[in-house]
Amino acid sequence: MVASEHELASQIGAEILRSGGNAVDAAIATSFAVCVLNSSSCGIGGGGFMLIYLAAEKKAVALDYRETAPAAASHDMYVRDGKVDLEASRRGGKAVGVPGDVAGLAEVAGKYATRPLAKLMEPAIRLARDGYPAGKHLADTIAASLESMRSSPGLAANFLKPDGSPRAAGETIRQPELARTLQRIADEGPQAFYGGDIAAKIARADRAAGGLLTEDDLKGYRPMWRDPIRFEYRGNDVIAMPPPSSAGVLLEVLGILRNDDLRKLGRESPRYLHLLAEAMKHAFADRAVLYGDPIATSVPLAQLLSTTNTDSLRKKIKPDAVLAPSEYGSSPAEKAAPLADHGTTHLSVIDDQGNAVACTTTINTAFGSFVVAEDTGIILNNEMDDFSTQPGVPNIFGLIGSEANAIAPGKRPLSSMSPTIVVRDDKAVLAVGGSGGPLILSGTLQVLLNSLVFDMGADEAVAAARIHHQWMPPVLMLEGGIAEITRKALEKDGHQTRPLNSMGAVQLVHRRNNRIEGAADPRKGGAAAGW
Repeated sequence: MVASEHELASQIGAEILRSGGNAVDAAIATSFAVCVLNSSSCGIGGGGFMLIYLAAEKKAVALDYRETAPAAASHDMYVRDGKVDLEASRRGGKAVGVPGDVAGLAEVAGKYATRPLAKLMEPAIRLARDGYPAGKHLADTIAASLESMRSSPGLAANFLKPDGSPRAAGETIRQPELARTLQRIADEGPQAFYGGDIAAKIARADRAAGGLLTEDDLKGYRPMWRDPIRFEYRGNDVIAMPPPSSAGVLLEVLGILRNDDLRKLGRESPRYLHLLAEAMKHAFADRAVLYGDPIATSVPLAQLLSTTNTDSLRKKIKPDAVLAPSEYGSSPAEKAAPLADHGTTHLSVIDDQGNAVACTTTINTAFGSFVVAEDTGIILNNEMDDFSTQPGVPNIFGLIGSEANAIAPGKRPLSSMSPTIVVRDDKAVLAVGGSGGPLILSGTLQVLLNSLVFDMGADEAVAAARIHHQWMPPVLMLEGGIAEITRKALEKDGHQTRPLNSMGAVQLVHRRNNRIEGAADPRKGGAAAGW
């Protein structure tokens, strides 16, 4: 079974499985395909994380192909006249990190795939060359970004009509320049992207847009194999991505809640949602202060996930009241408004051999930096905004950070991407992850709890209404499916609530009751496909 954010991409992955490929083969083909079909969310100008469970070896591995800061990046690169220029970290060349997507997928293919990278790229090349019907999510994002797209010839040529109007859902989109670039990579390998004329065009386009990226930055990029985090929760081995992912947040929440009878409280009850929100606030406060790239800061995960720490945090939670913001973290922070994310995509796969893959990729926000690398069709990311531009200053998602996530050359920014796999009795039973900035963490967490605690089927677990609290700003976000009486009860407890129409998008594959179920989040479209 494959679950992704586009039906055609899931079908491509399922066909790989049907023809004898393994979960890694399917994940690579699906990833390349979905990054053509949902070009606003991800692409070869971005990066990601892949978590893999190898059934025969009973082993999990994690590949970090996150973008890195260019060599010329500096701690205060966005500070002007004593103030942070937030726009510079979000749009234009200065927002671009060194892309890792091609290097990462090629690395995984060479190590664990059963088919050549070129073969796995064929469906994506065909889609870009011959065209595909625009999905609703892509069409909506094009329409929402219309003015910015009109000012970018590289984007306008593919996603707008000749008269400058947006292409609607169902209308054919072709990306011939991207098809040629993908074909070069298929023919020549990842070195075609990180060297030669493609690298020169990427660097030249970025610098022309005010950026810092050089050909040497591209030539020096390397993905990194990391040891996954493992956490026992009610007889389940929950395996997650280590830093610079912040998946430790969702594991910390599981630790805080592990002794509570959540099923007895009831999934829709104010008591359960209050407890969940308070646990989230503790974990997000730790994220803000302690998380960053492990090459530059030591994230104390063992301490954070210890029984001593999680029990201590659980004791601080009041049954019918909230704490002052400073009691959740090390210090108060500036208020910021969370933003619904239109970038990032996730896919989940479980094959018939019991292998599993959870893979999240991104160019950050919708259409990344809005910089296209000349005639390559490559949309470059705006991942530099995921760094803490200055302590206490929020990024575009309202997340704050500390010196642990400060900008430095070659460093990887902290990410909310949290691909997760659950293993029971040495068999992968669940692969999950999502898109949506910090909503990834709360969404993935709640789908996990829906599946493992409340025994919900895949479709129901993914579609159920969610909440989100990221400590700062001190606001509890509620999706529309949360009952009015529940909202009032939460406000009585002291929560400041605010509605949020859509809480990210989670993709789930779950081995349940001797069958494999899959669900793509209806909030963003897509579908699961299997055989």
